[in-house]
Amino acid sequence: MPDTIRLSPSAAFWDEAARHLLARALPGWRDAATVADLSGVRAMVSTFEHLQLLRQALARAVGRAFVPPTIMTLSASIGMLPPRSGQSATASSERLMTLYASLRQHGWLKKLFTARRNTDLLPLAETLLTLADELTQAFLPLLGADNEGAADAADARWQAALERLSPAARHLLSDETQLVWTIWKSQLDGNDALALRFARMQELAREAQQPLFWISPVAPDAMEQVFLDTWSQRQPVTVMTLDWRADAIAPIYRHAWQEVADVGDEQDRNEATPLQTPPGLMLFGADNLEAEAQGGAQSILDWLQAGMQSIAIVAQDRVVARRIRALLERAQIHVADETGWKLSTTRAAAAVAAWTELVAAQAETVGLLDFLKSPFVFAGEADKADHLMRIETALRRGNVPGGWDAAVAACERVPDAQQLLLRLREQAQQHVGRRRLCEWLAATRRTFDALDMDAALQNDEAGGQILELFDAIERDCAHIDQEFSFAEWRAFLNLQIEATAFVQPWRDRRVVMLPLNGARLRSFDAVLVVGADAEHLPSRPVETLFFANVVRAELGLATRESRQRQQLRDVVELLSSNARVVMSWQTHKNGEPNLPSPWLQRLELALAQAGLPPLAKASFDLPCRRLTAMPAFMPAPSAAPLRPQKLSASGYNSLVACPYQFFATRMLGLSGLDELSELPEKRDYGDWLHRILALFHETLREHPVTGDERAALLQEISDRVFGEELRRSAAALGFQARWQKNMPAYLEWVAEREAQGWQFMLGEEQAQKVLHWDDGEIVLHGRIDRIDADANGAQVVLDYKSTSAETLKKRLDKGEDQQLPFYGLLSPMPLAGAAYVPLEQSKNRIAEVAAQDFDDWQRALEQRIAAGMQAIDRGAPLPASGPESVCQYCDVRGLCRKGAW
Repeated sequence: MPDTIRLSPSAAFWDEAARHLLARALPGWRDAATVADLSGVRAMVSTFEHLQLLRQALARAVGRAFVPPTIMTLSASIGMLPPRSGQSATASSERLMTLYASLRQHGWLKKLFTARRNTDLLPLAETLLTLADELTQAFLPLLGADNEGAADAADARWQAALERLSPAARHLLSDETQLVWTIWKSQLDGNDALALRFARMQELAREAQQPLFWISPVAPDAMEQVFLDTWSQRQPVTVMTLDWRADAIAPIYRHAWQEVADVGDEQDRNEATPLQTPPGLMLFGADNLEAEAQGGAQSILDWLQAGMQSIAIVAQDRVVARRIRALLERAQIHVADETGWKLSTTRAAAAVAAWTELVAAQAETVGLLDFLKSPFVFAGEADKADHLMRIETALRRGNVPGGWDAAVAACERVPDAQQLLLRLREQAQQHVGRRRLCEWLAATRRTFDALDMDAALQNDEAGGQILELFDAIERDCAHIDQEFSFAEWRAFLNLQIEATAFVQPWRDRRVVMLPLNGARLRSFDAVLVVGADAEHLPSRPVETLFFANVVRAELGLATRESRQRQQLRDVVELLSSNARVVMSWQTHKNGEPNLPSPWLQRLELALAQAGLPPLAKASFDLPCRRLTAMPAFMPAPSAAPLRPQKLSASGYNSLVACPYQFFATRMLGLSGLDELSELPEKRDYGDWLHRILALFHETLREHPVTGDERAALLQEISDRVFGEELRRSAAALGFQARWQKNMPAYLEWVAEREAQGWQFMLGEEQAQKVLHWDDGEIVLHGRIDRIDADANGAQVVLDYKSTSAETLKKRLDKGEDQQLPFYGLLSPMPLAGAAYVPLEQSKNRIAEVAAQDFDDWQRALEQRIAAGMQAIDRGAPLPASGPESVCQYCDVRGLCRKGAW
């Protein structure tokens, strides 16, 4: 049987382990005249870091040149065995999709787990395989490969575990538990990865030819214990692990946390040992996330400046830890992240996910733009930025919600940019139907090659790992013959990327970020524990499907209590092995108090009960920077050379509303992008009515009709225009109903106009006119909605507005809108008047709202335009003097910074 040596949790663990190893493997090692040859000894450790620590401890103990033992991890030792012909472990991806293909055949499963679609069963398959692996680890060592009654014994133990549940709970979970049991037995075959690993472990142990020293921070699990027992039958085995008996734990820790000691050994058997406040433990309660991150980053900078070369960040709160990392990298301090982060969080993975989302959503515009903006897409395109801007402008201006055809059509005026969309559409059209996984992978690879993504991914660290993942999927899933839809391929690919850790090369090892269990058997100059609050310490338990703790305990699986107890031991070991530990948390979250970890509260309570000083509070002085106060003034630029050569009605309205707005938008050419809206807006409704009325009156002019035929014509044109919009968005139905309500009143207004002798002359007409003054000129331009003429040749300009007559009357009374007289200036012929035409009936009728003193208004506007342009030419300032009603919706308010002066 293996011999066990328990060593106290402390910074001296590896030195003590080295001395015990030398004493047992080489009794005469202290004799300097002999060579300390340990080549006949094998040591197995948990991690590669432990391998280095053991080797360094042996070098310190021997103090001279020596022949080290063979030090490896168990996995590396198994990997050194010659491969078995015709036997290989089933890859996890193959297991997952094979099980999923089986689960999706059973409709009752979707009903049982409230799955709305097949892909909802993928996480279930993943969970079932996790449970199956846990059962394999617990059962396989007890059953043995040659046990004829293995299945019966396993069933008996399973039923015994279920008996621990109440009858009601057992009835409730009968289907689920039977599913788990059936899945486990179906998975346990010769190609099961854990079963094959266990067999290889036994093969390695049966061929043992060296004494073995097993060094681990935790006790061997069931499979490892059978391995050690088998090895001990051929060679001596010594197990070195941490000592969790009460006497080996610092008195204050076993007093505060009785459950940390071994069962039956919780009481302090040495009452005379004095308690003392842990000298190296400090607490840092920050006001908020940024304060915790800045304090943590400053503490690490202070430690580095003090000459420390080994610092650890224990990332209980990953959000704060990543913020600390960003702050340190800003200070040119690189962090070796041993926790790793999911490959799905990288930009390369985001590009892959954006492509699958783009295909699934049929070129939804936001997703399309997001995909195009990825640096991995069309990486070799020289003018990509210009093309992308043209595409985005076209899609936003056209308010295209999505759809390949609509997106391509919106970019017809920019053919070079349109070619990019055509290439995307061609690739998206290939991702249809049902295929094998390898065929989906091949199609994805072809797409990446066609979109210039392959080379860009290869040149990126995370992108290279994604391509390696593709190679692994191609290799592992080659034998799966079932076919899957694109949605299933997408869900599978996302799961694989989510489950893969991104490994970044480490260039600087002074600062290391690791999980709490990654600090086992390691010592640092200083340790910062981030997230030492009740939410993160202890970590929240991850409930695995429907297994109750009592069932897990009966089956020999890890329970919530056992996991938390091990985590508490990790905390005790961390505090015992490091002379300086700072534990930080946020005292408030979302305006609510956030308590520290209950373990810290119990420790502080134990100190208070013993009359000892409380734990020290850490504080970090952030460097201050003196800034010179500079008062802000209202901007008032002047730029005569930038005065535009053309002016529209909206441009002049902008100059009147706020000269600075005119400067920024018309002179500098700055403008915000149009907002995409999934629902039609009022401006869209106005555009549709302009199009309907232009078609209606042009048709009516060429083919005059009256009465019911005229109403039918307007109805047909309206249905045609709204039909196109309804195919894009059903929300246009409300605007259609609104227009249907106003159509009879509009037809009556048209009949009244004709009875008064007015006839439609032209509509939606582009016009321009040069306005001269003494030393300059400007081109006025715009689009006139409509001009009517009477039998005497008199003309009036009409402007449609999808609002009520009352609103238009108020607008004319204020005199703020210069649109009507501006259109009068554009007319090549003198006008008899101008009016707004409200397209909303009032009291069941529509009546135009005419402009008063129109001739005078035109002449005054012409003079003001000339005077304004002359002033700009002469360097007049353009202040940001707009009222709040204008600033509220101004696109350039952030440029003038109103509110800061």
